[in-house]
Amino acid sequence: MEKLIEAIEVSKLFATAAGELQVLKDISISIGSGEMVGVVGASGAGKSTLLHILGALDRPTSGRVLFEGRDLASMDDNSLAGIRNARIGFVFQFHHLLPEFSAIENVIFPGIIAGRPFDLVESEARALLEELGLSKRLHHRPGQLSGGEQQRVAVGRALIQNPGVVLADEPTGNLDTATGNDLFDLFAEQNRKRGASFVIVTHNETLSARCHRVIEMADGKIKA
Repeated sequence: MEKLIEAIEVSKLFATAAGELQVLKDISISIGSGEMVGVVGASGAGKSTLLHILGALDRPTSGRVLFEGRDLASMDDNSLAGIRNARIGFVFQFHHLLPEFSAIENVIFPGIIAGRPFDLVESEARALLEELGLSKRLHHRPGQLSGGEQQRVAVGRALIQNPGVVLADEPTGNLDTATGNDLFDLFAEQNRKRGASFVIVTHNETLSARCHRVIEMADGKIKA
């Protein structure tokens, strides 16, 4: 399987009032193209920090991250922003939708930032939201949508640029069991249809077991 993301001896330290806190400790992992990977572990294990570094939202203190063979450490902030927009989709526990925008406007937004033609992006967003079961909610604002519907809009926003990978941080954390299962079904369907990789941080080991592979973290390390 072709490597999409590779982390090589990645460590991350944060400065605190009590001194330096090492959150990640010499982590080396790879994510294959088209792979669904679950990341599990107790709170404070470093799962979200790892996800942020894999997604170029943060830089490691030491070590390297290669994305499609490119060393992220060698890129400036503008170049990293371009990769995040074009090749990486994000889904968070708290949807981070723009409250004043409708569902379709939230999905369109990344494409507009990328400078793509509005009519083309709008057409793609409409088709994508219909595919995600939101054909009757296109023009509703986030406050008019259920939690599950908001998360589906967030998935649409993550997919609109046809990314190589979607990184999801506790995406079912605010959803009931049935809605969380539906969201995982949606991830699996989009993984099959689009070939995008998914890396999913979750406390729910029942859901993570549905991934192709599960990485367990503890104390900033990958458990053997």
